[in-house]
Parts: sequence; C-alpha cells; structure tokens
Amino acid sequence: MGFFFQGLRWVARNPRWWLFGLIPALLVFIAYAAGLYWLGTNAVDVADWATPFADGWGEAARTALRALVGLVIFGAGVVLFVVTFTAVTLIVGEPFYEKLSEQVELTYGDLPTGHELPLWKSIPRSIKDSLVTLGYVLLFTVPLFFLGFVPVIGQTVVPVLGALVSGFFLTVELTALAMERRGLARRSRFAVLRGNKASALGFGVLLFLIFLIPLASVVAMPAAVAGAAVMVRMRLAAPAPQLRP
Repeated sequence: MGFFFQGLRWVARNPRWWLFGLIPALLVFIAYAAGLYWLGTNAVDVADWATPFADGWGEAARTALRALVGLVIFGAGVVLFVVTFTAVTLIVGEPFYEKLSEQVELTYGDLPTGHELPLWKSIPRSIKDSLVTLGYVLLFTVPLFFLGFVPVIGQTVVPVLGALVSGFFLTVELTALAMERRGLARRSRFAVLRGNKASALGFGVLLFLIFLIPLASVVAMPAAVAGAAVMVRMRLAAPAPQLRP
C-alpha cells in the first residue's frame, strides 16, 4: 500500500504532471458516466426487451421480474465500469501515462533502455494485453457477480474475493508500462506479480476500494500510475544485489 502513497506524494510535489495525468481519466470517466446514466434511465426498457416471455404473465409478477432484471443489468454495468475503467483509461491515455511513468522513474535514476517500441507498435500491443487481462477478469468476476445473490455468501465471502481478484488485475494493468520498459512481456509480468502476491494485492486492493468512490478513480489515477512505476522499480523488477567478492 505504501507504494501508492509514494505515488500520491510524487504527484502532490509535481502538480503539473498530476493535471497532465487527469486528462485521459477524466475523458473516460465522462464517457462511462454517460453510459451508466443511459443504462440507469433505460434499464426497465432493456429488461422489457430481454424478457418477452413474461408478456403473458400477471402484472405483479411481470413487473417484479422486469424490475429485478433491470437491477441486474444496471449492477452488471457498474461492475463492468469498475473492472474495465483502468484498462480503458490506460489504452486511451497510453502516451500520457508513458510520459508520466518515465518522469517518475527519472526521479529515482536513469531509465531502463534497450526495450523501446514505437508508438504504432506499443498501442496495439497494449490493447491486446488489456483485452487478454479483461478476459481473465471477466472469467472470475462474472461468476462472482451471480454468486453475490446467494444469501450470506454473497454478502460476506464474495465481496472479499471480488476485491482480491479486481485488485490483482488492477496491479497487472498499472504496472504494465514500467515492466514493458524493462522488456517484460505479458506472461513474464504475470509471473512476476504471482511471485509478489502480497505487493500486488496490497497495491491493487487499496486502489480497487478507492476507485469505488465516485470521481476518486479520476483523481487517483495519476498517483496510481506513479505508484506502480515506483513499485516496479523498487520491488518487482529491482536489480538483484551484487555480492562482494
């Protein structure tokens, strides 16, 4: 968790870069908020369209079913917002966050060299990696979403598991820039994070909880990118200590 606070401290000391990092997060947030607003105001209509088999039911049963389906649809939209916001923001803001991450690393010394990719190659690879990661996220979160309706388990175990899963994959996304700078491909990045589960979960779960607060995801995104760069440099991909002869 301390790495996020180091990132927060860095952007507090460099407000120009914090504002720079707000731009893509704000644009994506506005688009997502508009989508959720549309979904919230049209959830019942979508539920009507999705349940034509209930047209012949009694009014009370039909209304109850479609209200429940509308609630599930809106809840699924909120879950999708949370689990995809970081990935989409990083894709949209790739040039922004690449520069921000580099500036953070320069604070601690020289940048790793020898693994640079031109923008026309890095963006498609970033999109591909984000889609693969999103696939893993949905593989876990979709079953957890439906398990959330199970009494007792859905209100105790499922939220904890959901936070752990979402937190881990948030760390996957946020550390990608700094790890790619060191030539680590997607499989290698996953291996590094699996070998550092405590750091990955501590960093990611804190961010997952922060991102649940409206607008906090926008404000905290630059600090999250900065903190991820510090964590990769100082912990995840730190050079092994040299033994004295």
